This record gives sequence, structure tokens and C-alpha cells, in this order.
Amino acid sequence: MASPFVEIEVPPTDGDGELRTVKVTNPDRVYFPETGATKLDLVDYYLSVGPGIVNALRERPCMLHRFPKGLSGEKVHQKRLPAGAPPWVETVELFFPRWGRTADELCVTELGSVIWAVQMSTVEFHPWNSRRTDTEKPDEWRIDLDPGPACDWATVQRTAAVVHEVLDELGVVGFPKTSGGSGVHVYVRIPPEHGFREVRRAAHAFAREVERRASGMVTTAWWRKDRDPAQLFIDYNQNTRDHTIASAYSVRGVPNARVSAPVTWDEIPECEPDDFTIETMPARFAELGDLHEAIDDHPWSIAPLLEWADRDEAAGESAPADEG
Repeated sequence: MASPFVEIEVPPTDGDGELRTVKVTNPDRVYFPETGATKLDLVDYYLSVGPGIVNALRERPCMLHRFPKGLSGEKVHQKRLPAGAPPWVETVELFFPRWGRTADELCVTELGSVIWAVQMSTVEFHPWNSRRTDTEKPDEWRIDLDPGPACDWATVQRTAAVVHEVLDELGVVGFPKTSGGSGVHVYVRIPPEHGFREVRRAAHAFAREVERRASGMVTTAWWRKDRDPAQLFIDYNQNTRDHTIASAYSVRGVPNARVSAPVTWDEIPECEPDDFTIETMPARFAELGDLHEAIDDHPWSIAPLLEWADRDEAAGESAPADEG
């Protein structure tokens, strides 16, 4: 028996795009058992934040976290574009040296591609921090505030304030968002002039500076066994090649359908991760628009951070451990 389906008309997010029709099968399948949210609810959410999710993913190789049976079933980490994509869904070819293979990953250029990926059971979108013009030169520095298992949200909030302070001193415009889990991410647009190794080295130097100022709240220890579980790890490793984190506006695969939500710096001391779900975000987006819309207008050179790295290493600090 054929699966039930609905046809969704997906509008363009800019004046030059085309209207796309996406057939969504099993629209009533429950994806989030805690709330009862269905596959169609997920589609409706991504339509409601269309310009924001497209801005977050545009021109980036994107790994998909798929849940073919909803959260109660298996989770699939998908690098290659799922079979059956319509011809207008774009990809970018990537090479993976560890396996000596290539993969054609989703490369979003329009909202229709996002909705088609949701039809293919995608819940989370995990883009690279580089674009397809030159996938080996990141244009995004990512600051990942990753709390340990015994680290509370208040520590995340206080650390975010220290991060904001250091960015302000450097003259950097950072764009924060909740992780959709228990942490905070801050994105900074950078010119695509350096490879992943140098961007990661710069991120490590910044993390060390925050660690110095954060009065024991923060660690940059490489090995998990060396970290105090009550501390927050600034995960500079998220700037390594082929390391990805959930994009702005991505839903997370958690029972209450939490979202990785752009926030203002002023909101961080007052908000909670559970404030942002597929139920609350559509109205928020309708009111505020895309809080990361202007990110491309604020590129910043990482040269000062590379100077910090040189200084620290000359003083005996270790360089970030090799990730290959």
C-alpha cells in the first residue's frame, strides 16, 4: 500500500528563485514522542524560518542527521546526498583523505533543498565552516562552549560573557546561538585566507585567553579524562576539517524538538535552552527575523589570534594536538 503524502509548495527565499513542489510522504509519522510533533510539523517549522536556515547553510557542504523512523528509531549520519534527489538539489564533492574516497554532500542554495532533505527524514543540518568555492579555506570561526557533564547552564552564561568581552576588545562582531543542547555557539565570519589547521590554531589561542580570564570555569584540556566535569570546555576542535555542528535554526534530535537558536548577547543571561523549540521559534522568527542575517557584513582577520598563538607557543604553551 502506498504511503500517504502531501505536496508542499516551497517558495523561494529571494526574488530570483523558483517555486518548488516537494512530495512529503508519511506526514503524520511522529518524530518527537515527547510532544507528538510529526514529520509535517518539522516541515512546517523549517518553512517558517526559511530565510534563516538557508542563510546558515548557503553554499556549505552539509552532513545530514536523519531519523527514518523518528527519534525512536535509528539515527543515520549521512555525508552523501540520499538517492532520489530532484535535479535542482545541488551538491559539492568532497575528498576524505582518511578513506581515500569522495562524497557528494548536500549544498543548500534554496529552501526547497532543505524541505527535500526533511522529506528524506533529516532532522539536523550540520554544515562545514567553509563554502564550496574553496572547501579547504574556512570562512567561519566557530566558538563552541561545551559544558561538561556536571557543568550547569549558569556557567555557560558566565563564560559567554567572558567570550563577548574578549571579542569586543578585539573588535570582533560575534553571532551567538544556543547549541540546541546544553551549550552556546558563537560564529565569526572570517576571510577565507587560511586552511583549517591555522583557523583551529587561532581558535585554540582564543580559547586559552578565555580560560585565563574565566576563574577556573573553563578548560582547554585536549583529553576528556583531563577535564573537570564541572568545567566548560571551549571546543576549538570544531574548526577542524570535516568537524561539523548543528547550524543556526537546525532542529536537534532531542525529545522536545529543541532548536539551535540565534540569540542576542543581551538574551543569554536570561534565556534557557528549552525556550527555543519548533513550537516557539516560528513566532519568534516572525517577530525578530534572522538574527544572523548580517553575519557576512562583519568579516574579521584572525591575524591577531595567530600572533597570540605564536606568543603562547614561544612561552612554552603547547600547540593544539594534531587531528590529522
